[in-house]
Amino acid sequence: MIDLAWKIGAFLVVLGVLVVFHEFGHFAVARLAGVKVLRFSVGFGRIVWSRRLGRERTEWALSAIPLGGYVKMADEREDALSPEDLPRAFNRQSVGKRIAIVAAGPIANLLLAVAIFTATFVVGVPGQIPVLAPPAPGTPAAAAGFADRDRVVAVDGEKVATLQDLRWRIVKAQGHAAADVEVERSDGSRATRSLALSSLSNADWENQPLAALGLRPDLGAPIVDQVAPGKPAEAAGMREGDRIVAVDGRAARSPSDVASATHAKPGAPVVFRIARDGAEIDLAVVPEAQEQGGRRIGLAGLRLKADASAVASVTTTVRSNPVEALAAGVRKTWELSAFTLRMLGRMITGDASLRNLSGPITLADYAGQSAQAGMLTFVGYLALISISLGVLNLLPIPLLDGGHLLYYLAEIVLGRPVSDRAFEVGQRIGMALLAVLMTLALVNDVSRLF
Repeated sequence: MIDLAWKIGAFLVVLGVLVVFHEFGHFAVARLAGVKVLRFSVGFGRIVWSRRLGRERTEWALSAIPLGGYVKMADEREDALSPEDLPRAFNRQSVGKRIAIVAAGPIANLLLAVAIFTATFVVGVPGQIPVLAPPAPGTPAAAAGFADRDRVVAVDGEKVATLQDLRWRIVKAQGHAAADVEVERSDGSRATRSLALSSLSNADWENQPLAALGLRPDLGAPIVDQVAPGKPAEAAGMREGDRIVAVDGRAARSPSDVASATHAKPGAPVVFRIARDGAEIDLAVVPEAQEQGGRRIGLAGLRLKADASAVASVTTTVRSNPVEALAAGVRKTWELSAFTLRMLGRMITGDASLRNLSGPITLADYAGQSAQAGMLTFVGYLALISISLGVLNLLPIPLLDGGHLLYYLAEIVLGRPVSDRAFEVGQRIGMALLAVLMTLALVNDVSRLF
């Protein structure tokens, strides 16, 4: 219950910040354009609190449904206006001003992401240096010739400083046949390896693309932190503090290596090579078969931790000066915006799974996880969702800001506003599209729970 409350609270904070910035974009540009703003509301539905402030006596309100917000401007199509307010009505503004006011909301979200990324780059972003363990036989990384202790320095010519950078560069290359990965080898020389990407499934891209490619971080031999009573690992004689050197003859260099090996063999023996008291012994563990996420996996009953000294040796903090940080913040926002649009296109064409769509349940879950991980992770998540909100609102779907921009572009082309009939039909189409998208996102949310 406490965990649920934490996630809901973190989600409401994220939503509140994004809504305030989005609506303030509309509000600020409307005021600059001379449009009278009647109300600024965070939330929809019944107003639960309001206060009139400023020379304009704008009503600032909190409404009952905290899933968005709105800025209500003077508009003679909706309200009777006094003669002195008519020139300040939204509908009487030039099409250029109306475009600026409508576009300002999504742009505010994108600028918020730039500001967050810039600040985090100045403060410093912690991460793990992308030093790799030997790839598993049969993986694309093995076929490409990756070797033990290779350090990735660039992907497709773009610099890589951390494992997070590496994952992002690989994900960006989705849809390409291969990525050119430059590595620094253990002897200090450099080489470029062509990493095939075409064998990855949609599920691989959604879950662990680096692991599916065979790109494994080298975090040292994992250590047993806890052995669950009555589970296969305890029955095999495993103890807390044991260091897992290898699994089925393959070197273990991170907790995920062990998890992958046990998940792959439900009900079948897995041989663990254990370092204990200065000696190495082999223990045969038969993972317990369980259904998880629609597939049958093996669980040994272990909780593992990475070797703290090994993690420390590959941990770094990447910092930039303010000018470099601003440039990097703009670049990252642009890259993520373009990636969001590309993924939407791939989902429409069937090249990417519709399961990538997430609804409020998944967003709340991730908000809670990011908040628990620390402030930098939380504000990074805030920036990602701000970009998504900005990009999605610019899509030319009626009811969204992008739909209004589409109407205004049509007005420029036709030389007159679109007809009331065309506007009404567009709104109905937009409502149907959004209903389908929201339903699909909620179905995905529920399917992830069970």
